[in-house]
Amino acid sequence: MKQPNVVFITADDHTPSALNCYGPTLVPTPNLDRIADEGMRLDNCFCTNAICTPARATMLTGTYSHTNGIKTLDDTINHSQQWTLANSFHQAGYQTAMIGKWHLGHGGQSNPIDFDEWNVLASNSGQGKYFEPTTLTSRGMQHHSGYVTDVLTDLSLDWLERCNPSQPFLLWLGHKAPHDPFQYHPRHSDILTNVDVPEPCTLHDNLAGRPAAALSTQRVERMLGFDKQHLPESTPNNLNEEQRHSWLYQTFIKSYLRCVAAIDENVGRLLGYLDEHNLTDNTIVIYTSDHGFFLGEHGFYDKRYMYEPSIRIPFLIRYPREIPAGTSSRKMALNVDFAPTLLDLAHLEIPNEVQGQSLRSIVSGDNPLTWRKSMYYRYWMHGAHFNVPAHYGIRTENHKLIYYYGDPLNATGATGDHTNPTWELFDLKRDPEELQNLYSDPTYAHLREQLRTELRHLQVELGDEPYPQQTP
Repeated sequence: MKQPNVVFITADDHTPSALNCYGPTLVPTPNLDRIADEGMRLDNCFCTNAICTPARATMLTGTYSHTNGIKTLDDTINHSQQWTLANSFHQAGYQTAMIGKWHLGHGGQSNPIDFDEWNVLASNSGQGKYFEPTTLTSRGMQHHSGYVTDVLTDLSLDWLERCNPSQPFLLWLGHKAPHDPFQYHPRHSDILTNVDVPEPCTLHDNLAGRPAAALSTQRVERMLGFDKQHLPESTPNNLNEEQRHSWLYQTFIKSYLRCVAAIDENVGRLLGYLDEHNLTDNTIVIYTSDHGFFLGEHGFYDKRYMYEPSIRIPFLIRYPREIPAGTSSRKMALNVDFAPTLLDLAHLEIPNEVQGQSLRSIVSGDNPLTWRKSMYYRYWMHGAHFNVPAHYGIRTENHKLIYYYGDPLNATGATGDHTNPTWELFDLKRDPEELQNLYSDPTYAHLREQLRTELRHLQVELGDEPYPQQTP
């Protein structure tokens, strides 16, 4: 049987709650929903480090940040010492392309390899621009007219047109959207204009009782102060603080969802191309995101924290030859699993250094009894942005333990000295919004110690070192 083609689509900051297939939203996502309707939706999929560059490195290598060395936005992938997904597909005779957001080396420090063609967003930060984007290719810089989500899809369709139909292909399309500054195309400016988007129940959370480590500056109420969001320069007059907070939320969430609308339209264009060229049945299509995103929960935006909105990511997969349509799974999946899953579905060998597990049995409709029951997370960028401290932790099916191993950071972003650790413990079944820290609750003492022990076991198993102040 002919090896399957692969279309791997990664968004940036696209949280599951902004897709209709994960629960009704006010902006339709029919094309993204189509992938779920014709395949499988994973309902418990998580990233292992909620920041762009490390998350992308994990998807590419099937390894954790501490293993592949990409822990922060400033780290650069070392191709000479690192196996990548593209390497195996390239050696297996696949036509390979990386188009869009690469973000694995600032300013072209580390360009894609093992891709026959690469055309990636160019800027010093690796983010690219929403309008009139510039891309970097092996042949130099290219300047494009139009809106980035449309442009990247145009480039992808052009590459598919030039592919040899006798060989399988791997297309990795990395969208910039809906990353800030949430600049949407004018054709979507009428979406939600006369609608109030329902606020999350914790939008006005004052974070009372939270440890200082959780009091970051990534607050919706402070968005105007960072000069990077797609927001007006000032709020309307005569608003009290709560009204101002709500107004900022409405402006932010509508801009974000309008960016999502463009992704959905362009996913539809790709799916239409596969249909028109009789490629649908033999093509694996995956849609996911590098990490989640706070849409006002706890008054936050952005990501980084180990809280649910930040680490939870969408994962939709369609492959008609093997994956039953209209299915879903609640098994715990991680972004470290994506590379081995694609290799397995393509009947390629999974290298020993890969730390993830193939999801093939799950997406094919099986229910493996020995599947993981817990996951390990670590965020390394202590105080780099929004005063978020470095932390790591464990999430099980019903509980979460987080260890902030640095001092709380002051309002100017000065780094603490890592001598005042803080813990959080949440019962996710009783408290899905993560409002009550149970770490000091004596009724949870036994569970607390169990989780600490399991956390250490995961670190040993995965080869990561705990911060020295952590006690056994």
